[in-house]
Amino acid sequence: MSRLKGTAGRDTRAGFRTESRDCSACVPQGLLKAARKSGQLNLSGRNLSEVPQCVWRINVDIPEEANQNLSFNASERWWEQTDLTKLIISNNKLQSLTDDLRLLPALTVLDIHDNQLTSLPSAIRELENLQKLNVSHNKLKILPEEITNLRNLKGLYLQHNELTCIPEGFEQLSNLEDLELHVGENQIEMLGAEHLKHLNSILVLDLRDNKLKSVPDEITLLQSLERLDLSNNDISSLPCSLGRLHLKFLALEGNPLRTIRREIINKGTQEVLKYLRSKIKDDGPSQNDSVTETAMTLPSESRVNVHTIITLKMLDYSDKQTALIPDEVFDAVKSNIITSINFSKNQLCEIPKRIVELKETVSDVNLSFNKLSFVSLELCTLQKLTFLDLRNNFLNSLPEEMESLTRLRTINLSFNRFKILPEVLYRIPTLETILISNNQVGSLDPQKMKTMENLITLDLQNNDLLQIPPELGNCVNLRTLLLDGNPFRVPRAAILMKGTAAILEYLRDRIPT
Repeated sequence: MSRLKGTAGRDTRAGFRTESRDCSACVPQGLLKAARKSGQLNLSGRNLSEVPQCVWRINVDIPEEANQNLSFNASERWWEQTDLTKLIISNNKLQSLTDDLRLLPALTVLDIHDNQLTSLPSAIRELENLQKLNVSHNKLKILPEEITNLRNLKGLYLQHNELTCIPEGFEQLSNLEDLELHVGENQIEMLGAEHLKHLNSILVLDLRDNKLKSVPDEITLLQSLERLDLSNNDISSLPCSLGRLHLKFLALEGNPLRTIRREIINKGTQEVLKYLRSKIKDDGPSQNDSVTETAMTLPSESRVNVHTIITLKMLDYSDKQTALIPDEVFDAVKSNIITSINFSKNQLCEIPKRIVELKETVSDVNLSFNKLSFVSLELCTLQKLTFLDLRNNFLNSLPEEMESLTRLRTINLSFNRFKILPEVLYRIPTLETILISNNQVGSLDPQKMKTMENLITLDLQNNDLLQIPPELGNCVNLRTLLLDGNPFRVPRAAILMKGTAAILEYLRDRIPT
């Protein structure tokens, strides 16, 4: 049986209190009952102006169903409940949270984005197991110092508030690993050494859409940093020492930069870092420069696997972390037939133009885990393409010319930046599988999707769908429809768990007559 440490001492009535029936008006008992089993509760978009007491006390009070079933042989034993570990109360009208938050010490995820919070309670310090805290899109001007007690925190999302500086006290979080700090869309004017010196283990620092005028040399203290977003600030110059960081992604758009030519910025992160390193006035080349200079000349890096070309008909230049595919890679093909291309896990900002040389034979292309922000027309010339993997890039649209890919069966667009299902996909009738999870898709057209008679798998997990159109139920050819991780309220989780056939039937029953 689950037990909450320390809560019983605070409330001597906890063992005797039963849930208030008033709570059911805003939180259905069925939802609470399911949460006691799963440890997860999603109250997103319920127009709540305050968090009901039954939510804070979900693992403290005796549930209402206990009064209806007192049999110790019952199949559902309410006393064998699971501590709440994930609470989502985003997209409501909350102006404050009470100290009763401390009654949920097992929380690992607390998501309260898109509310009207002006402060956080000091009791947040008692959520010692918290790993992800999302308070973005609120009205926070400051954070309580108690937040530095969250020693297990890995993701802190503070974007789109009213913060004027990076919160102090992060030195107490200096032992954290894999920390992500998102403070974009605030009013931060200065990034000082005092803010940076204790963030040496941070992986992601998001400072976009603030009022920063400069970046201090101490940025080099962030040796674990992989992603730095400085876009849409007032930065006119960058410290050359920034080039010493091992960044995989650096965003600089929307700044009045005067010390770096636009053509260098347009070439992407690695070119910017290389340029900055070249400006460092040292007696000799830095260690970082040496590594970069020799990386492309090492045999293990530049050698093309001719055996793979001949026997597997595959052109493989993956996991090289290169921004350009060398010409010798394409030259090595010679007169051999290539049916598969793998350029994944690199730093490509655009699709190699020479890919068009293989348009007559290539059927599989893997460009995943790169930095593509657009799909070039060269890809649209691959007449025999059946499988296309573009996951983990920076794409938010697809060119209309992709309609010419008349043999395409599978496309993977997961982990990109799409806000809608690309229109061109509806016009590729051969598509059987569309994977577009972990984007920001907020809508789809069920009427157009119904015309896709060959579509059998549609993965829309972890997007921003606020509602699922009932007409989607008419897509009877779908065998796999994945919708988990979206903020819609219906279909309920119980329906989703029954599988695709049950979801489609539920949607069809809701089509207006």
